[in-house]
Amino acid sequence: MRFLAFVFRALPLILFGLVLHYALPQHDVVRVTSTEVIRTDLGPINQFFYARGDAGSAAQASRDLRLISTQKQQTWLLGFVQRDTTETMVYRNEDTGWIWPPYFKFDSADLQAEAAAAARSDGWYAITHYGWRINLASIYPNAVSIRPVAGPDAVIWPWFNIAFFVFALLTFVLGRSAWVRLRERLFDPTLDAVGDRMDLAEARMDARRARMRRWFGGKGPGDHI
Repeated sequence: MRFLAFVFRALPLILFGLVLHYALPQHDVVRVTSTEVIRTDLGPINQFFYARGDAGSAAQASRDLRLISTQKQQTWLLGFVQRDTTETMVYRNEDTGWIWPPYFKFDSADLQAEAAAAARSDGWYAITHYGWRINLASIYPNAVSIRPVAGPDAVIWPWFNIAFFVFALLTFVLGRSAWVRLRERLFDPTLDAVGDRMDLAEARMDARRARMRRWFGGKGPGDHI
């Protein structure tokens, strides 16, 4: 039972962490190998992981999907330590528009042109993206931007994520402090007053019970022979 209680308590935190891991920007050092546009039909599972068509176009279940194929530099420790190996990574390139997540991306056509130019060179690039790569469901991370870097050993600092978590931590600490002060000023005196009234009412009830026992000839727990 304790394990189940722990799971139910931890489940909201796990879900919140997964949402942040999906939505917050991530940075990969890659070499772009090719770009393509494929026709895809969105199913009931993977459609939740796609943004939408280009801004201004009608939403359809079947649409063209821009893809960017790369060789991604593998890393350790959240990208701060580079490894000597690469892996294949495919990104989609879709507008997010005004919907979730709030990247307000409207330039997927321009980004595809930049990726096509990068594929014709031998340089290394940093791709900023969000989302996951799930091969089984044909789900791709969505590329947000691309820029050249010095080489495969380039380290990209996630400044936005650092600022986000610092802000979230400060908000939590200040919010908790404000809640404690509010509770001490408003709720605790009210709860204490309610508790005092309940204690007084209970004492009166005990006194009435004692009188009733004496009236009917009973002996209460405090009566003496």
